[in-house]
Formats: sequence, C-alpha cells, structure tokens
Amino acid sequence: MSEGLTVNGYGSKEELERSPGFPSEKRLREGPVAVIECIQEIPCNPCEAACPHEAIVVGLPITNPPQLDEAKCIGCGVCIPRCPGLAIFLVDATYSEDRATVAFPYEYLPLPKVGQTVTAVNRAGEPVCEGEVVKVATAKNSDRTAVITLAIPKEHAEVVRGMMRLGGHRG
Repeated sequence: MSEGLTVNGYGSKEELERSPGFPSEKRLREGPVAVIECIQEIPCNPCEAACPHEAIVVGLPITNPPQLDEAKCIGCGVCIPRCPGLAIFLVDATYSEDRATVAFPYEYLPLPKVGQTVTAVNRAGEPVCEGEVVKVATAKNSDRTAVITLAIPKEHAEVVRGMMRLGGHRG
C-alpha cells in the first residue's frame, strides 16, 4: 500500500513537494518561509486574504491549491492561524548553525511556555525529537489559534509539524 493523503490522511513528502505551496530547497535555505501543505482541491482561500505581501495566491476557481510566491514571502507567519485546515507552517533553516525553527498552529490548552522543552512530532503525530519553545503567539485576529515556534535540530526541519500535547497526548 502506498503512502499519501488518501491512505494516511496527510500528504506524503512527494505529494507535498509537488504542490504549488511548497517552497524550493533553495528558498528554504534563505530564511523564514511559509510551507503550505494544502494539497486538496477544496473551496478555501483565507490564506490568500491574510497574506499582507500577496505571496499566496488561490485565484479562480477557489478550489485551486494555494500557490506560494517564494520571492514575495518574508516569513511573517500571518497566514498560519488563518488556515482553517491547519496546513501552513513557517520553517526557518537559518535560525542557528545547528537548529532550525518550525512554527505551527496549536489549538490546545494549556499552551506551552517559552523556554519549555517539548516533544516535536511529525505529520502523523509521531515523536521526532525534542524541541525548545522559542515563541508563543496569540493574536486577537487569529480566532484563538495560537502559533507555537519550536527550535529543533536542523535535520528535522522538513519533518516536524507540531508538538505532543502537554500532558502526554498527541497534538
């Protein structure tokens, strides 16, 4: 049985890399950038409206997968909490010599605290590595979706997409 959205409920690496919202390897090495893991053709475009730099385009029809204009994306992360599918992340492979950051939507309580060590998980919710919480953002315009930023070992930047819920539950 093959991997992928229809089998696992989340996109395979190959499906995601083929999507128009996935940044190039070159852009990933240049600083913070949105990684849009939305590969389904569903009627949705809040990410397009949220981006203050017009770096995300859905266009018409509204079922188009979002396209990332990586030249326009400055890695601000405004799009992350606006995605109802929780499918947008921010990756910064330039955070430090040996660590990258991954920012992701988080809709659980309690929220982690800056400086806390947590278990970072992959798309399937499986533990990958330990991460340090470096930012917890809760903006009023994010409809109560927090954005958590973890510093993780650089080699896991393309795999980590969340953290284990505090209290031991996957999230």
